[in-house]
Amino acid sequence: MAFKDIMPLNKFESFYIILSMIAEVTKLTNGNRVVIPAAIRKSLGLQVGDAVTLVLQDNGEVRLLTQAEAVRQAQALVRQHISKERSLVEELLAERREEVAGRE
Repeated sequence: MAFKDIMPLNKFESFYIILSMIAEVTKLTNGNRVVIPAAIRKSLGLQVGDAVTLVLQDNGEVRLLTQAEAVRQAQALVRQHISKERSLVEELLAERREEVAGRE
C-alpha cells in the first residue's frame, strides 16, 4: 500500500514533498564523468572510493544507490521468491561439500 493510499495528498502537500527532496544540478564532464554534488554525497554517507550502483529506469530516470542499498534491494527481490525457511547459503555450502567429496 502506497503512502498516498493511506493519506491522500493535495497539490500543495505534493509540492512540499518535492521541495523537501535534495535536488542538485550537475554536468557531464570530460571523460563522460558525473560529479555527485557534496550535499548528496553527505546525505548518502558516500566517501571517495565507495561503490555506487546506477539504475536506468524505464522512464529514463537514473537512480543512484549506495552499495548497501543495492544489496538490500537485491536481497528483498530474492526473498520475494524464496521462503524464509530456505537458506540459499546452506544449499550452496552443501553443493560445494558434495563437489569436494566427489573429487576425493
